[in-house]
Amino acid sequence: MATQAPTPPIAPANVPDSLVRSVERYLYQEAELLDTWRLHEWLELFAPHGQYQVPATDKPDGDPTRDLFLIQDDRFLLEQRVNSLLTRAAHAEYPHSRTRHMITNVRVVGIVGERLSVTANFVVFRMRSGVIDTYVGQYRSVLLQEDEGTFRYETRKAVLDLDALRPHGKVSVIL
Repeated sequence: MATQAPTPPIAPANVPDSLVRSVERYLYQEAELLDTWRLHEWLELFAPHGQYQVPATDKPDGDPTRDLFLIQDDRFLLEQRVNSLLTRAAHAEYPHSRTRHMITNVRVVGIVGERLSVTANFVVFRMRSGVIDTYVGQYRSVLLQEDEGTFRYETRKAVLDLDALRPHGKVSVIL
C-alpha cells in the first residue's frame, strides 16, 4: 500500500474564487451569529481543538506560548466564556451590548491539505449605555475545510490595530 504524498501548498494567486466566496459566506454567517448573541451556535464553528486568541495590543505578532494575550482560549475555556457571557453574572454584558461586526478584504493566503490560512479586516462596533466602542483589526485564522463550503476554526486570532484599549479598557464581547 503506497503512502500518499502530502498536498503541496497552494499559492494565494491560485486559490479558486469559489473557495474565497465560501470563506466569505462563512465569516459573514459568523458575524451574524455574534451580532445576534447566538453564541452556542458560534461555538460550533470551532474544531474540538480550536483556539480563540486576541494578542496584546503591544505585541500583535506575539507567540501565545511565550507572550501575554488578552484572550487565549482553548475549546474548554471558550465554552466557559460563552456560558458566562450568556448569564446575568457577566455584568459588563448584561443586558447584552449591541454589536455590529463588519468584515472586509477576505483573503485565502495559503492552503496546505485541508487547512486554509485566511486573513480578513474587521471593525466591531459595541454599543452600550449610549457609548460606542470601536475595535479595529485583522483576523488571522486557520480554517479546516471539512466538506465543500463547510469549515471549522482551528485558530481564530483577532489582531487589534489599536495601540491601547482606551477609552473602553477591556474586550467584553467576542471580536
